Amino acid sequence: MAPAEATDVDWSMGSQAARLADWDTARQVGRRVAGPGVPVPAVERARMREDLGELVPHAEDLIKEFTGMTVDGFRSRAWAMSRSEWTNANLAGLQRLIEPLATRILEARPGRADYRRKTMGAQIGLLLGYVSKKVLGQYDVFLPPDDEGLLYFVGPNIIEAEQTFNLVPRDFRLWIAIHEVTHRVQFGSAPWLRGHLSGMVDAYLDSISLDSRELMEQLRRAAEQVRSGADWRGQGAVQLLLNDTQRELFTQMQGLMSLLEGHASFVMNDVARANVPDVDRMRRALHARRRTGGIEKTFQRVIGFDQKMAQYDAGERFVRQVWERAGMEGLNLVWRSADDLPSLEDIRRPEGWLARVAGL
Repeated sequence: MAPAEATDVDWSMGSQAARLADWDTARQVGRRVAGPGVPVPAVERARMREDLGELVPHAEDLIKEFTGMTVDGFRSRAWAMSRSEWTNANLAGLQRLIEPLATRILEARPGRADYRRKTMGAQIGLLLGYVSKKVLGQYDVFLPPDDEGLLYFVGPNIIEAEQTFNLVPRDFRLWIAIHEVTHRVQFGSAPWLRGHLSGMVDAYLDSISLDSRELMEQLRRAAEQVRSGADWRGQGAVQLLLNDTQRELFTQMQGLMSLLEGHASFVMNDVARANVPDVDRMRRALHARRRTGGIEKTFQRVIGFDQKMAQYDAGERFVRQVWERAGMEGLNLVWRSADDLPSLEDIRRPEGWLARVAGL
C-alpha cells in the first residue's frame, strides 16, 4: 500500500494573527539575533533555579511588609529561562495581543502575500531578539489566568551581569527578584489594573486606521511638523504619526508605565537597603550595563529605548516625592482606582496629584 500523502495541518486554531505574520520566521530571527549568551553549565543553571525558587517568594514577603499591599491567588514563582525561551514567550503574548487588529486587517485585505508575512515576522523577531539580550527579568501582565504569578528571569543575562561586574550572585538575584515581584504585587493588589491596561491597549489598536487616505494625511501632518522642528527620533517619531485619540491613549499608557516601573524601582532599592548588601554598587553596575555606543546607541534611540529609561527615572522620582510627602498610605492611593492614577504631567510635577488625590 502506498504511504498516505502528507498534508499540512493548521495548528493555529483559526488565529488571524498567525495569518498576519510568519511567527516561525520571528522565532528564527529572534534566536539568531539574541544568540545564546554566556555559556552556563548545567550545575549553575540548577543553582540559579534553586536560588530564584527561594528568593522570589521571600521577595514577595518583603514587599508586602514594606508597602502594606496584599496579593490574592497564587504565590509568585520563577521561571529561569534562556534568551530564546524569553523571545518565544513574548511572541506568544504579542500574538494574543494583536489578534483583534489582525482580524480587522485581514477582513479589509484578505489576501496576505507570503513575503509580507515573513517580512513582518522578521521585523518582530529582530526587535524581540535584541531586547532578549538586555532584559534580566519580566512580569508578563498578559499571561493567561492559570499562569498568574509566573515571573521570567533570563539566566544567561543575569550570569553575564554577575560576571562582568563581579556581583555576589545570590544578592544580585534577590535584588532583581524584588523588582519583578513588585510588578506582580501591583497588579495583584489592584485587580482592576490589568483590565484597565488591556482596555487602553485594545482601544489604541482599535483606533489604528486601515484607510490609506487617512494614513497619508497622518504622514503629511508628521512631515509638516518635522519641517517645523519637531523631534522625529525615537518616541518623537511615534507621536508625530498618531492622531489625537491615539496620542491621548499613548500619553495615558506612558504615564501608567512610568508609575509601574518607577514604583518597582523605588521598592526594589528601598527594600534592598535593609536586605541586600552593597545595593548602590549594583545600581551603578546596571547603569553601566545600559550604556551603549555607535550603531547600538542609534538603534536604541530609534526604538525609543533611551526615552523609556528617562520616563522610568521620572516615575521613580514621582513615587519617592509622594512617599516623602504623603507616606506609604498616601502613596498607595495610586492603586485605589483608575481615576487616582497619575497623568504623565503628574509624573513630572507630583504637586498636582498630591493636591487632587491625597488632599495635600
